Amino acid sequence: MFERMGKDGAITNFLGLPENKGPPDIIIASIPYELTTSFGQGTEFGPAACIEASSQVELYDDLLKRNLPADKNITTVQEWNGEGNSLHEQLNSIAKYAKKQYQSGAFPIFLGGEHGILPAILRGCPEKVTLIQIDAHADLRNELNGERYSHACAISRSLDEGAMGVYQLGIRAYSNQEAEVIENDKRVKTWFAKQLLNPFQGQNYWNNWLENISDIEGPVHLTVDLDGLDSSLVPATGTPVPGGLSFWHVVQTIETAFANCNIISADVNEIVPQKDTPLTQFTAAMIVTKIIAAKIHRG
Repeated sequence: MFERMGKDGAITNFLGLPENKGPPDIIIASIPYELTTSFGQGTEFGPAACIEASSQVELYDDLLKRNLPADKNITTVQEWNGEGNSLHEQLNSIAKYAKKQYQSGAFPIFLGGEHGILPAILRGCPEKVTLIQIDAHADLRNELNGERYSHACAISRSLDEGAMGVYQLGIRAYSNQEAEVIENDKRVKTWFAKQLLNPFQGQNYWNNWLENISDIEGPVHLTVDLDGLDSSLVPATGTPVPGGLSFWHVVQTIETAFANCNIISADVNEIVPQKDTPLTQFTAAMIVTKIIAAKIHRG
């Protein structure tokens, strides 16, 4: 048995687990990047807050029927160093950082930072992936305020980087231009929060979502923007939107995706530390923990 670090100790490893010097099975890689946020600020501090909050997450997982780390080496690696004097230099630097994590042979989970990290992560990914996206926003704009690499364009730029397609869940805030892309681009498949939460049609809509992601072929990257959840669960995220997903929508999506798809990496982004009650970062930590457990369960 091991003893976790408590609140008084420096939390350096996810879940407060002791450091293990052996080859990692799962990597927690922080990308504290924030250059294009358009409303709330503070995502650059999100990864550290998530890691700190994780020390209070229960280690038992009902899918594994045992405690984490479940005989696996979960390693929190050195965070991205912020290298670069411009947005594009920083994105290239993030891509190099992501490539290094993929080359380790471990399963990487990236903590953001704004959602603008996603295209850079895919630039560093050795395979062309299909995206499973949990989000309030479609992120399909071509530009926002003149910036094509804004966090509001994360999926558009990811498709430019070679993503094969995207399955979106929880979308409820999008522009006219994005609505046209959703309607006309066959690479984009969207499940809206409005239909999902409809008391008469929601269950069939939800089942349709689970069936569709279960049929995805080839490598998959899971990207979780915290604002996909209802704002009552993540009030401090950069752009909280009411009418969103429950925590259990996210959990079942993660468990279903890992059970049926070849997920090679994941990210959880738009984490903003909540100062009064640390609900936002704790919710993020629980989602990351579920990703870890689902990956271990898949084997």
